[in-house]
Amino acid sequence: MISIDRISASGFLNDNEYTQALEKAESAFDMVVNGSGKGSEWLGWRRILASPNDAELDELAGYAAEIRSKADIFIVCGIGGSYTGAMAIIKALNPVFKLNGPEIIYAGHHMSGKYLKELIEYLKEPKSDGAKKSVYLNVISKSGTTLETALAFRMLRDWMHGFYEDANKRISATTGPEGGVLNKIIEAEGYKKYVIPDDVGGRFSVLTPVGLLPIAVAGIDIQTLFYGAVTEFNESEKDRADILAYAATRYALLNKGYAIDVIGSFEPELMGFVAWIQQLIGESEGKEGKGLYPAIAGYSTDLHSVGQLIQEGQRNIMETLLVVDQPISDTTVAGGDESDTDQLNYLSGRLFHEINRSALNGTVEAHTAGGVPVVKIIIQKLNAQQLGRLIYFYEMFTAVYVYMLGVNPFNQPGVEDYKKAMYRLLGKN
Repeated sequence: MISIDRISASGFLNDNEYTQALEKAESAFDMVVNGSGKGSEWLGWRRILASPNDAELDELAGYAAEIRSKADIFIVCGIGGSYTGAMAIIKALNPVFKLNGPEIIYAGHHMSGKYLKELIEYLKEPKSDGAKKSVYLNVISKSGTTLETALAFRMLRDWMHGFYEDANKRISATTGPEGGVLNKIIEAEGYKKYVIPDDVGGRFSVLTPVGLLPIAVAGIDIQTLFYGAVTEFNESEKDRADILAYAATRYALLNKGYAIDVIGSFEPELMGFVAWIQQLIGESEGKEGKGLYPAIAGYSTDLHSVGQLIQEGQRNIMETLLVVDQPISDTTVAGGDESDTDQLNYLSGRLFHEINRSALNGTVEAHTAGGVPVVKIIIQKLNAQQLGRLIYFYEMFTAVYVYMLGVNPFNQPGVEDYKKAMYRLLGKN
């Protein structure tokens, strides 16, 4: 289960401020459940959990197993919600230094010609035995026209069709049901296709083929991940207290003048998840002059960079920390000699998890005393089931909180503004 610790933040709000925010959160939760709010046509991320498609899960797992048995490299070509969700889960659950299946590489998330050139050169390099690397590619774009992804896909598929006789069997596409540029390419080339549901927006799409295929290729059990989210969906319909408490706290602090939410974790494995949260919340709440800026920080590393600013800078900062309750590793500190030259004998034999937890608790204590409200979002273990729960928790929290602001959580009109200016400067008709 997901639990909330808002003890630190509660000291920055009086009872009336919090109670009023809680009532507003309750109404916003009902708007999501009833589908009565702005953008309700985009609630497919709830529909897919209310009626799980087990056949699709099985098909995705089967195709992913085929790729895992044949591929040395699997490229995820997409931007924003088309790759951040998958990357979050893969980084959280896969080994850091040892490949668990094909190497996962991301492309189409920026417009660096240097990156693409070096990527293709890397793909062309033979393996140690002189054989070609076996490369598979999944392009993800609902419209097929997002420039970053479309450019990378053009370059990569052009190379693949020149390098492999069976390139059309190595490329899959995840896109809208029909129409659009990408569907025309799929029809012409015969690529395998997966569908992004019409009623699911990009940043809410991690539990659709958008995220599930890459996650399965990485060797992670997508059934367990998906049904973790189903469990959270079902339980939160009956007990909404934690979602409401977090939404009310964040909303009340925003109303008191807080402008930045530093979202972070003391677990490096969760920093990809923190980046996914940043996009989910930032693109949902930042409209009509409203919203907290979702900054991100990886602790304890960033305590040695932005920690000073958080501790003693402008008092317009709150913090949200993702916490894993049970140890991720059983690694302990090595024993020292009697001379205790490095002065670490007092830590000999203690779990790194215990030391890291002391750093977490000390940071919360110091930041709270320094004027920073802290909310802790706690999961029991770092596994697929718990991360599935956390995905839905944050999706539902985001919808509730943004409805409290009085704006549509599911559109992103501001994203189109830079595109219009960019295309005009590039001379697109």
